[in-house]
Amino acid sequence: MKRETQVLKVAVFLIGLPVLALCIFLIPEVISITERNGEFFYLLPLFIIYLYFTAIPFYYALLHAYKLLQYIDQNKAFSERSIKSLKIIRYCATIISVMYVISLPIFYIIAEMDDAPGLLVIGLVITFSSLIIAVFAAVLQKLFKNANDIKSENDLTV
Repeated sequence: MKRETQVLKVAVFLIGLPVLALCIFLIPEVISITERNGEFFYLLPLFIIYLYFTAIPFYYALLHAYKLLQYIDQNKAFSERSIKSLKIIRYCATIISVMYVISLPIFYIIAEMDDAPGLLVIGLVITFSSLIIAVFAAVLQKLFKNANDIKSENDLTV
């Protein structure tokens, strides 16, 4: 089991790298777009703030996913700590989804400026994928809670 969780830990790390690259390299692209279309320059700070504010819960959720994998390594998968980690992952994914729903009009305006309709699709994909992650974490949280309750009940009977 340790090998599988090690692979998942590496995957969690690798998931964080593209988001970090987007936060670092996307900003100059957005600046160049707004410089070419000076009339929408006021959108730049708002867009950058949304990028970084959504990166915070994303990395916090990745941290708790890593902790969850550590609990699995320690044979504490059905504990209160793992349930709490899943709850935090669910909240973070919900926050990301709500923030991107709010920022979709900004994605639309920037996509219109640069004539890039794919940018709006990216915003929609992020919104729906984080929503799916939130639902999946909620289902896992219930499953882990039920398993923890059964485990506690069995410990009391023995």
